[in-house]
Amino acid sequence: MKSVLHALVVVVSIFAAFSLAVAGDHPTASAQEKGNKSDNAKDRNAKGGKQNSAGKNEVATLAGGCFWCLEAVYNDLRGVEKVVSGYSGGHVAKPAYEQVTKGTTGHAEVVQITFDPQVISFQELLEVFFTIHDPTTLNRQGADVGPQYRSAIFYHSPEQKAVADKTLADIAAAKIWNNPIVTEVTKFEAFYPAEGYHQRYYERNPNQAYCRMVIEPKVIKFRKQFFSKLKKQ
Repeated sequence: MKSVLHALVVVVSIFAAFSLAVAGDHPTASAQEKGNKSDNAKDRNAKGGKQNSAGKNEVATLAGGCFWCLEAVYNDLRGVEKVVSGYSGGHVAKPAYEQVTKGTTGHAEVVQITFDPQVISFQELLEVFFTIHDPTTLNRQGADVGPQYRSAIFYHSPEQKAVADKTLADIAAAKIWNNPIVTEVTKFEAFYPAEGYHQRYYERNPNQAYCRMVIEPKVIKFRKQFFSKLKKQ
């Protein structure tokens, strides 16, 4: 089971956040839930996100343990237009969940976030990122062990890299954790959407045991912390 992490307090130059818990293993999905996205859909998304017709949207790709938890949180943020759970950072094209969970493809579980930077900045997305996972545990979150659960920021531009580097430096300087931060800052190369049953998992399965015991308390705490930034208040 993914064990619930202790509360973390993150202080950077423009924000303060309290870390939330991450716990439990992915429960087995029913046969009725399972269904892969088409190869064409995966190919379209492999290079990561689209801008809207006005050219204003940007894309962020973040890894911090269970993608169900990250997806549930980021879907709540005003300015976030789309969140897709998937895989990034590996060496196998179009990996299946069963492959990724073995830890041999090099992929991390990620969420790819399409957002309007005029409403919410990449910096603010990182505020949330460092609230909902522990960036000091190498290749693991709680009881989940393996490179697929690593902490990583896959930057899409030099500007995103600069923001990520500064945020990590600020957090390290604040000496919030006893252990060093191990979050990777890596250039984005490809993104592969996860199977259909992984998408919007919390929204579609609110009464599933993992959702009730792990994701729901996490989302409730997040909503209190970032109330002013929620889509619905």
